[in-house]
Amino acid sequence: MRVLALLAALALAPCTGAAAYPERPITMLVAYSPGGGTDLVARAIAPYLEKYLGGGAKIVVVNRAGAGGEVGFAALANSPADGYTIGFVNTPPLLTIPIERQAQFHWQRYDYIGNIIDDPCNFSVHAETPIRNLAELAAYAKAQPGEVTVGTTGIGSDDHIAMLKFERAAGVKLRHIPFKGSADVRAAIAGRQIMVAAINIGEALQYQKGGTPLRNLVQMSPARTNLAPELPTAREQGYDIEMSSLRGMAAPKGLPADIRERLVAAVERAAADPDFQAQAVKFFAPLRYLTPAQYEAIVRDADVMYRAMWRDMPWADK
Repeated sequence: MRVLALLAALALAPCTGAAAYPERPITMLVAYSPGGGTDLVARAIAPYLEKYLGGGAKIVVVNRAGAGGEVGFAALANSPADGYTIGFVNTPPLLTIPIERQAQFHWQRYDYIGNIIDDPCNFSVHAETPIRNLAELAAYAKAQPGEVTVGTTGIGSDDHIAMLKFERAAGVKLRHIPFKGSADVRAAIAGRQIMVAAINIGEALQYQKGGTPLRNLVQMSPARTNLAPELPTAREQGYDIEMSSLRGMAAPKGLPADIRERLVAAVERAAADPDFQAQAVKFFAPLRYLTPAQYEAIVRDADVMYRAMWRDMPWADK
């Protein structure tokens, strides 16, 4: 009887947990529109996740854009915690949206799998605009109060908060125009529907390479990045502003431990794959891998910081 019981247990073992995972396609949610920075890195890394998950894994990228990322973040948080829905989450909107308003997600409702990107904020203008730096932008805005339109990826986004920080530092008033994603901001600045595109430096460089006539004014990083060594930081231009966006992978809270381990290992190996890294360089993706523990710790600390900022400088559009 003991032998029969053991054989039965062994027969059942492959049918449980990660041994059978994945048995069907995995959905990877992106909370922004196609063609933006998050969408590009999601589609670039998906084949490498398939490779390192093994077992014939298939990943399908699905864009769920809207409300500055809220639609996609909520869809991810409220999906079954079975490993078949994963996605990208972006700071700060992952944190700022629930601070600003009631939302169907919260940063504590995810299992963090690993961060991939850390992209500094930037202001771009159309290449035919005479403005060449932050001082000239500030001077123009002071001469035309409330008339300088700034496109961002949504209320409470890193782009929006960068705009608010610049308003305060420069003593100017700008007009906020939120979009569903950076690709929409790019289209608006290319068509001269807005005066300033608040988009991350990696995205701006990629759009320039694609032919969009942009002039980048700043990178809001502690020091000049390797992506744009010739572009001055905000501090170099006299404005004490730092702002960037983490773009990492997460799943609904409560993944089975074995499946979570499989996903974490696959993301780490995919992020370190030389072919993926070479591909990321081609579209100017500033890679910064963080382990789940490192990633969650940064998110936790940032939540405290943004709650304090909300009390001092609320970012909701009036």
